[in-house]
Amino acid sequence: MLDAETKRRIDNARDVLVGKAPDPKAQVEQITIALIYKFMDDMDAASEDLGGRRSFFTDGFEQYRWTSLVRSGLGGHETLRLYKEALERIPENPNVPRLFRDIFAGAFLPYNDPETLRLFLKEIDGFRYDRSDGFGDAYEYLLRALGSQGDAGQFLTPRHVIEFIVGIVDPQKQERVLDPACGTAGFLVAAHAHIRAANRAPDGADLLTPNEREQIANNFAGYDISPDMTRLSRVNMHLHGFAAPNIQEYDTLTSEQFWTQYADVILANPPFMSPKGGIRPHGRFSVQSKRSEVLFVDYIAEHLAPRGRAGVIVPEGIIFQSQTAHTQLRKMLVEKHLAAVISLPAGVFQPYSGVKTSILILDNNLARRTDKIAFFKVESDGFDLGAQRRPIERNDLPAVDGELRDYLRRARAGEPLDDYAPAHGLIVEKARIAASGDYNLSAERYREARRVESAYPMVRLGDVCAVFNGITARKSDYKNDGAVKVIKVRDYTEDSVDFSNDANGWIAEEVTTDKYLRKGDTLIINAAHSVSHVASKIGYLADDPPFRSLPSGEITILRAGDRVLPVLLNQVVKSEIFRAMLKEVVTGIHIYPKDIANLSIPLPSMDAQMAIVEEIEGYQRVLDGARAVVEGWRPRIAVDPSWPMARLGDVCEVKSGFASGKSQVSDTGVPHVRPMNITSDGLFSMEGMKRIPESEFADKTDYLLEKGDVLFNNTNSNELVGKTCYIEHSMRAGFSNHITRLRAILEECDPKFLAISLHNEWRKGAFSSLAHRWIGQAGVNTKSLMAFPIPLPPMEVQRAIVEELEGERLLVGANRELMERMASRIAGAVGRAWGSGAG
Repeated sequence: MLDAETKRRIDNARDVLVGKAPDPKAQVEQITIALIYKFMDDMDAASEDLGGRRSFFTDGFEQYRWTSLVRSGLGGHETLRLYKEALERIPENPNVPRLFRDIFAGAFLPYNDPETLRLFLKEIDGFRYDRSDGFGDAYEYLLRALGSQGDAGQFLTPRHVIEFIVGIVDPQKQERVLDPACGTAGFLVAAHAHIRAANRAPDGADLLTPNEREQIANNFAGYDISPDMTRLSRVNMHLHGFAAPNIQEYDTLTSEQFWTQYADVILANPPFMSPKGGIRPHGRFSVQSKRSEVLFVDYIAEHLAPRGRAGVIVPEGIIFQSQTAHTQLRKMLVEKHLAAVISLPAGVFQPYSGVKTSILILDNNLARRTDKIAFFKVESDGFDLGAQRRPIERNDLPAVDGELRDYLRRARAGEPLDDYAPAHGLIVEKARIAASGDYNLSAERYREARRVESAYPMVRLGDVCAVFNGITARKSDYKNDGAVKVIKVRDYTEDSVDFSNDANGWIAEEVTTDKYLRKGDTLIINAAHSVSHVASKIGYLADDPPFRSLPSGEITILRAGDRVLPVLLNQVVKSEIFRAMLKEVVTGIHIYPKDIANLSIPLPSMDAQMAIVEEIEGYQRVLDGARAVVEGWRPRIAVDPSWPMARLGDVCEVKSGFASGKSQVSDTGVPHVRPMNITSDGLFSMEGMKRIPESEFADKTDYLLEKGDVLFNNTNSNELVGKTCYIEHSMRAGFSNHITRLRAILEECDPKFLAISLHNEWRKGAFSSLAHRWIGQAGVNTKSLMAFPIPLPPMEVQRAIVEELEGERLLVGANRELMERMASRIAGAVGRAWGSGAG
């Protein structure tokens, strides 16, 4: 596991370099070179301590020893000169292994600042080489700084996704393992760790013989077109126990040098993008294409041994695009190689890309023996889909892992699969996939249509309303003096459309006016970055727009005809039953008007529709009133200028939280409060609570929360810094380093009043100016917080204010409950139109 000190040193080394080498790749290269430099000297010193002799920095190279470089008394300019000279001379040192000489080949220092180099070498000098997996883990953490090599369509694969794929493919100790687009060798490192773990005794003893360990190392190979990536992957593999990593600088798609070499296991996340003009491959591929993602999958399928297996990440184009090459590739996969398709959520590669991906599991032996393919869907991989990819409780990967392994076991054993129905997937016959001729690999294509039993006749949606997409405007279409507003997904909610956002822009008047938004239109998201977001918002225009407006292309409009009332149409479409039907006709991450139009809805008589709408509108009026109360209320304090003021540090004991070193665990763990557990209303919430192991909390008892504690959100996005809440009950719980705990030490301060007062200041924006900022974050440090002034009226005034606000909060809570009841009644009224529900 990566320890906090090692992580801190890596971060510090990058921080030192960022002013001189802002490119993350340059930072990683400089740290890599310096680490290998130091480690060679460490290994020399260790050899000498054990009675041996130095082997690297000898025979005229003694002056370049790391210890000579960082010795006290060496001037800054002399250090700079010596370091630069060492980088040039090390590749000439015959005592240095070829792997290390290759790493130093072409290495140079991209700056001439002695002070920067001094600070950098000081951080590197704190690392210690011990040949354990610990530093390998630390190096992988460093490699994450690379993020995206966007020009090549390469994205760093998250470690938990790599381990999931490796676990499914299950490489064995005698098998040849290849990654033909290895990047930093994450898949190869994980496969090696998987094999080592599978060959350990229950007590942890290694069951592999020295010969087996050597053979395993020889069985691993990786290719990458980038010399920088091959250098980094060699270092990564060396730090994970490979003495001489077999990583080749090789263009997998245009070179034929290794074409005749096959592998038992192939693991890859190939580049998704093709250069302008496409790839110019040689003629030995089965599928003729210039698209890199097509060619890589073809290469992987063709280079598997007869009983070979593969796990490969692919973009959605491979799954459903209709170009000839894509169709031919899918046909070959279905007929000869494919065992399973796993759909991933679109945010897996955040913050580098929102691209939607899937995993293809190939198994040549199984594909010959079965007429079925398994489809699985991962809605959540244990992290949210935002740029920060914060851990969340929901994680489908373990369940999908178990179900897919069970399917593969049954299929390989020849067990009947006709009645096998995994909770996260479905099993489809190859003949059904081939029937359409396009070999589409989108699971939703093959789900059984939902059957609905209703007391009313079911009609095709397209027969009772117009269904059409908005317009796709180019940048050149937008005019400063445009007459028509473009409305986008961000401008509407389930209840209304906001026409006030001028950021979207205006375009010239359209000749075709039938797409202008009108009162009664229903709006549906037709394209998004993930399947779960398609049709996730279904809006409604209750009034005529204030000016001429057109929906953008990612919005589909439903416009009621004379057979259905617009309000009822909107409510029927927003119902859970219809939303589920929409999800079933999603293709990739799109939903098309013709597919929406072909769905069926119940159609009561016009009299019955009017009665249902009258009932719905009655509930809606109550709901709108309750919402106005809830959204309008804020706990506020009118500060009297005559009240005395005090520094927060004189009123409270201030304690910062601690970062959790492990992922969240089961409900038996200790709650660990984060900013998300403080609501915008100033309340403490258990929703989304992270929990940490008891062992991690054992020495943190001084972080326990007690009744009366006040929690302050010290680090977050700028607008959220300063949220504050009061702890009503003592609990065995800790709090993260993004939280500061305030514990009143003056009898003249009511803790609830303190919490409300600070939250009130947050509402007024007091902490926005106080917070210091960095990329994507802002924070208030302890010193600034302790100096922050707060009002301290007499205790009877504080308690009266608290009592009044608590009463208001109860009223707001009652209105929230009323909103829920009215929403439930609206759903019930609409549900009666659907009848007994879906079958």
